[in-house]
Amino acid sequence: MHSWILTLITFIPLVGAVIIMFIPRDRTGGIKWTAVGVSVIPLVLATILWFAYDSSGVQFPKGAQFMVDVPWITQIGVRYMIGVDGVSMPMVWLTTLLVTLSLIYSLIIELRPKEYFFLFLVLETGMLGTFVALDFFLFYVFWELTLVPMYFLIGIWGGPRREYAAIKFFLYTLVGSVAMLLAILAMYFNTSPHTFNMMEMARAGMDARLGGVGAALVFWGLFLGFAIKVPVWPFHTWLPDAHVEAPTAGSVILAGVLLKMGTYGFLRVLLPILPRTSERFWFYMAMLALISIIYGALVAMAQKDLKKLIAYSSVNHMGYVILGIAAAASVTGANLADRAMALNGAMMQMFNHGVITGALFLLVGVIYERTHTRDLDSFGGLGARIPVFAGLFSMACFASLGLPGLSGFIGEFFVFRGAFGANILITALATIGIVVTAAYLLWTIQRVLLGPTNPKLEKLPDADAREVWSLAPLMALMLLFGVWPAPILKILNTASVEIARFFVG
Repeated sequence: MHSWILTLITFIPLVGAVIIMFIPRDRTGGIKWTAVGVSVIPLVLATILWFAYDSSGVQFPKGAQFMVDVPWITQIGVRYMIGVDGVSMPMVWLTTLLVTLSLIYSLIIELRPKEYFFLFLVLETGMLGTFVALDFFLFYVFWELTLVPMYFLIGIWGGPRREYAAIKFFLYTLVGSVAMLLAILAMYFNTSPHTFNMMEMARAGMDARLGGVGAALVFWGLFLGFAIKVPVWPFHTWLPDAHVEAPTAGSVILAGVLLKMGTYGFLRVLLPILPRTSERFWFYMAMLALISIIYGALVAMAQKDLKKLIAYSSVNHMGYVILGIAAAASVTGANLADRAMALNGAMMQMFNHGVITGALFLLVGVIYERTHTRDLDSFGGLGARIPVFAGLFSMACFASLGLPGLSGFIGEFFVFRGAFGANILITALATIGIVVTAAYLLWTIQRVLLGPTNPKLEKLPDADAREVWSLAPLMALMLLFGVWPAPILKILNTASVEIARFFVG
């Protein structure tokens, strides 16, 4: 397959955004369906890419598949270098899927649809570029490109406190980005000849080149940039505000893709480029993961706003990803198989969280459009009134709490199995999060679907065809990868083993 397929996947949304600029504002239907149609093209190409991908082929940092490598800014050694491996391939496909489904759901948008769909397509290019970039300069450009569209999506189409949430999101992420930029420059000046090539840095052994103190400073600079994005406790406080105020599709992309850019940074940058320093600080990462897991679950249980509850559940679930990453970098005797398993679990959890939480936020949007409230005390008895919604909502909640047979279970199981060899106590304490997660999600199902019906909601309409079409693919993935995870695990495993080798021998 031609290597330029990745360029097409990445930049077709941007071309679509330019096309939308030239569609007259009064042709609302044309704007909306053009955006949906454009978003389908990268999804189809990414699906072709999935089946063409060689799961036993070359992996970062030895190389990448479907690579393009051409000079860009030669004066400072910047190259247009993109490619995919087992870490990035599933995230590219997930991004194209969630954007398409979000745009289908967003067909109801009436406020400034031209700007809305334009920003969404620009955002898609930024997210896809982040996952395929193999040059740090290019990576940083795409990383920053995602900030502006999401800032406006929250600030214009968000809830009552949208301006506050948008500014908070932007400033938090920008602080992390500046720290990351300084760390990238430090690594750039410690390569000879100077390069932004991620693979060259991983092969060069940046720990030794930077020295003990320098490597530590670079590690924590990168860590801050990625941890804010995840977000890891205590850098999480922007997330609930952003989720609650964002439009429904914005919340889907925020949870499904943007948070994964942070954990992707750990897997693509920290572990392979600074393995010895990651090993040195693995325990701190594991402790922050543990706090995120337990704290996120407990705070989610205390919420009465359904959207805020799911937002805090993301802090909890992303904690499992960081635990798997920390376990892979541990110094406490975990072997290659355990480290690779922890990484497989982390990456499975990344993918599954995007699918499950994306579905949950869409479902919150479905119920909010009908009731204009997210207060859990205002619901009750909806299971008998709107059975299609009830079935979809129950399935997504059960997948989120890790019910065997649904995809949420697989990722968590792999994380715990892999982390067991790193630290038994931390792993055991992290299981508290599973119990609390089950408790708050079952309680949520009870408050929304069971019990006496609120008289005001007696004639509530059920989910319509547009909403079901937005949700059906995500439900299918929850079931497919819950009972048959092999299609994604065979892609992830080779990359996991390659990363784990940095910490063995």
